[in-house]
Amino acid sequence: WLDRMMLGFTQLGNGIFALLVAVILFAANIHRLAYELILGTLTLWLLVELIKAIVRRSRPFSKVAGARIVGPFEHRCSFPSGHTSQVFFMATLLYQYFRPPFGIACLLFALAVLVAVTRMYVGAHYPRDVLAGFILGSVWSILGVIVDTHFLIAVR
Repeated sequence: WLDRMMLGFTQLGNGIFALLVAVILFAANIHRLAYELILGTLTLWLLVELIKAIVRRSRPFSKVAGARIVGPFEHRCSFPSGHTSQVFFMATLLYQYFRPPFGIACLLFALAVLVAVTRMYVGAHYPRDVLAGFILGSVWSILGVIVDTHFLIAVR
């Protein structure tokens, strides 16, 4: 049961989930945030893929003897964790936009941490991959809001 639960939670860090959230935001008439989410997700994905192509770090299951694999495994490189980058990008973006109460913010980031942990649990990433994903996704969100707030508003 734990394996199935972890595989379910790990999917919250994929781009398809981000697009689903964007559709919900559009339906709720929160267009600007939806556009930021879509643009940020696409550019973050490109950045993650570029870093993976440069670093070319193998997945744990290909290097660590007896490494446990849960679910279908990915053959691409592991550094940084794209799922972790994406989920922390979304959590940070939603936090910056809504500024939820402390308890809700804690739940939002606890969910992001859970997704990060699942990436190691399923055997897809080393801890450093996940840490890099956390930093990359969070910083990308903050930079995106800064660009949108200070530069793009002036253009409009």
